[in-house]
Amino acid sequence: MSQGQEVLRTVSESLAPPVIWYEGLARYQQQGMAHVLATVVAVNGSAPRALQAKMIVTQDGIVDTLGGGGLEHDVITTARQLLNGEIAATISKEVKPKVSEANETSAPTPSKAVRRDAVYTKHYSLGAKLAQCCGGSVTVMFECFNITPPMSVLVFGAGHVASALMTILAELPCQVDWVDSRPEMFERYLMDKTNSSETGQADNSAYQNPTPNQSQLYQLPRHIRPHIDEEPVDFVRPFIEQGGQRFILVMTHDHSVDFELVRAALDTISNTSSSDDKRSYTSLPYIGCIASTTKAKRFRDRLIQRGYSESLVNQIVMPIGLPIGGKEPMAVAVSIVAQLLQRYHQADL
Repeated sequence: MSQGQEVLRTVSESLAPPVIWYEGLARYQQQGMAHVLATVVAVNGSAPRALQAKMIVTQDGIVDTLGGGGLEHDVITTARQLLNGEIAATISKEVKPKVSEANETSAPTPSKAVRRDAVYTKHYSLGAKLAQCCGGSVTVMFECFNITPPMSVLVFGAGHVASALMTILAELPCQVDWVDSRPEMFERYLMDKTNSSETGQADNSAYQNPTPNQSQLYQLPRHIRPHIDEEPVDFVRPFIEQGGQRFILVMTHDHSVDFELVRAALDTISNTSSSDDKRSYTSLPYIGCIASTTKAKRFRDRLIQRGYSESLVNQIVMPIGLPIGGKEPMAVAVSIVAQLLQRYHQADL
């Protein structure tokens, strides 16, 4: 595994799994991970958990419990059907049945789901059908979050515009990998020496050997992961190959580094496209490079001279951002984020 692939692992791999529903909810909301919050909204008779008990369900895990057994198994199955968009084909969408008391001698009531945008409710009789002997009944509400994959952004450069950019991205549901070769550019975000020592890490090791778990030493949201690396180009291929909506922002302090990063991105998407005939340039990652008109022309001319097709080169956004005016770092950052959000929300998923 290359260094770029190593550092681009999801941050969840370096964190202890949450055990209480509100811990999971906070983490998955911050990471932009798709999840379902399942809540007991009605109880009649005996039931495994009380009213308002909650659990979180993701594609490959659960947090907290609604009591286990057949009820919880069906809740998990239903939640994952919702995450996969399968619910309409597997469970009928009908009017929510009246909640009534049930006992072991009564005929089992079929479980039914009702759709209200991203909210579903499902009624369960806790009898033989679920292999439970509680004898009561519960209604569970399913709330789906982050079904659309979060915006994934790879930012090269930690200068003034990038710093302003992070101020905005810190408030958005996205995943950000932030790369620069200069340790000093991230020093302002390091926690104080006391906090660093409490983590068991040397004070300067956080940026000498950056990995996902060491990003916790920075005063940044968990969804923004700083990386210090002398070979930033190593991050490009593994980032693009993860698939989904991808946004690459090139804004380093060195024009030659910018050029090599752009080339690496074009090489990767060119190889990926050639191996998948169904993929078109319109579905390729966003590649934006901060540039003046002169720099943009120079880059395009050099790339075409090196054999890149004009249609591929035209995929690069130079200058970057929407033309809203203003040259201050924050104004430029606002124009960039506005362009990313515009493309992200208008893309056909």
